[in-house]
Amino acid sequence: MLLKTLFRSKPTKEHCAMVLFGRNCSEFVRPPPIRTSTRQQTTQTPDTDQLQHLQNELSNPKFSYLHCHVPEIVEVCQRDMLVHENFISEEEEEILFKEVEPKLKRILRYEFDHWDDAIHGYREIERSDWSEQSQPILQRLRRLAFPPGVAQLHLVHVLDLAKEGWIKPHVDSVKFAGNTIAGLSLLSPSVMRLVHSDNKAWVADVLLKPRSLYIMRDAMRYDYTHEILKAEESKFRGEEVPRNRRVSVICRNEPPVPTTD
Repeated sequence: MLLKTLFRSKPTKEHCAMVLFGRNCSEFVRPPPIRTSTRQQTTQTPDTDQLQHLQNELSNPKFSYLHCHVPEIVEVCQRDMLVHENFISEEEEEILFKEVEPKLKRILRYEFDHWDDAIHGYREIERSDWSEQSQPILQRLRRLAFPPGVAQLHLVHVLDLAKEGWIKPHVDSVKFAGNTIAGLSLLSPSVMRLVHSDNKAWVADVLLKPRSLYIMRDAMRYDYTHEILKAEESKFRGEEVPRNRRVSVICRNEPPVPTTD
């Protein structure tokens, strides 16, 4: 049913969203690979200088949301996986939640059989008609996440993840969205795990607090899987991060135009 939404000539302003996730990347139009570092990928333990540099980087309050033992990933995250804590106020969080909650409640139950098996325990909608109170919040998000002139998807994806829900490791489909994804986290903290698609030893955890905005782009968009950890696995730097219901409000830019040889 969700796939049919792609072919409607006049999409409704509100409808069940097709989640833009895909785990089989061979099915999608993939942009040219992004080379993020000249360093050779390795699973070897960083040397003393690398560890000291890594410690200095992660001690910067600007990157307190990041936990990682691999200098190469830290370097990429600082450019392509940004988190802005307290991007919205508690009042703005309430405005957004009150707007989407009645629409989410129309979907009576959480789903546990996502079409590509990437999400368990979720509800979702897409919206294009936002209230006068919500529009400035979304405009502020878009101005920060997307450079001027970049074509953006008009519909905003709202994903409601139950307390017992989780998102499996996946790479978002590049067939339906461009190089940048920007998401507001509402209600509950959660931990997003990033793993390099070709080197499973390259792992980073990202703490997403309520009212924070994450911007994932380029290398993180194409070369790493991301997931939201289960409640029983939700830990950050060894400390438990209590999970509850989480609602995310997600904006994307348009996908690249496929080229023919």
